[in-house]
This record gives sequence, structure tokens and C-alpha cells, in this order.
Amino acid sequence: MTSPITDIVNASGAGSSTSTSTAKANNELGKDDFMKLLVAQLRYQDPSSPADPSAFMAQTAQFTMLEKLTNLETAQQQLVTAQLQFGASNLIGKTVTYVDADGKDATGVVSAATFTGSNPTVKVGNTDVPLSSVKEVRNGSTAG
Repeated sequence: MTSPITDIVNASGAGSSTSTSTAKANNELGKDDFMKLLVAQLRYQDPSSPADPSAFMAQTAQFTMLEKLTNLETAQQQLVTAQLQFGASNLIGKTVTYVDADGKDATGVVSAATFTGSNPTVKVGNTDVPLSSVKEVRNGSTAG
């Protein structure tokens, strides 16, 4: 017979080789899974021998830390995206050298920047160039 906590872990896909829609692809427990485990632990604890208050506080602190780290990761991703967008917009009117689809270097003047997804693109002539493909930036609109 399994315990309710084991059932929750197995349902989330952690600790097993099968994956469900609620589990992450790499079988890691997320903050929702952590909260479910904590609630199950409280719900099914032995009333004659309740959980140690210091252990409960430690688990609560771990949950809070997990949530804060998740929020920090999200904010950092947003900051990187904003920096890439700012960098792409500053290339308008500048001459850039980039790697084209054939793997060869091409040069042209940036006429626009597009911000879709996490990797902005710049328009060089009729070509949309990912910002990550830009190798060199020069002032002015003259290609050397």
C-alpha cells in the first residue's frame, strides 16, 4: 500500500520514468508539486504525533525560496529580452556584417528591428537577420 504522499509524487511524474502533463519534462518537482506535498503531509499526519514545528517552518522557508527563485528567473529572462530588444533597435541605420543562410558573411544597412519571441531580428535589405547572427556593427550607411 502506498502513502498519500507517494501517490502525489507518482501522479506528478517525479520519481518514475513516466511523464504526465503536470510534470516537467525532466521529472523535476515544481512549486505546485511542492505545495501539494506539504498540504498532503499536513492532512495525513498522525494527530497523536504531529509534525515538528521547526521542520514545518523549514519546509515553508524552502517553498518560499523556491517561489522567489522562480520569480527571479522570470524577471531575469524579461531583462535579457529587453536588453536584446534595445540592442536591436540601436542598430537601425548602422551597417552590419552577419552570417547569412548559406553560412557566408553578408553586409548591409539595418532598416528595422522586429521583436517577436526572445531573439529579435533586424531587417537588412529584404532579409530578416537574427540578432545572434550579427558579427560586426559599423557607424554610417556605407559598406566597406
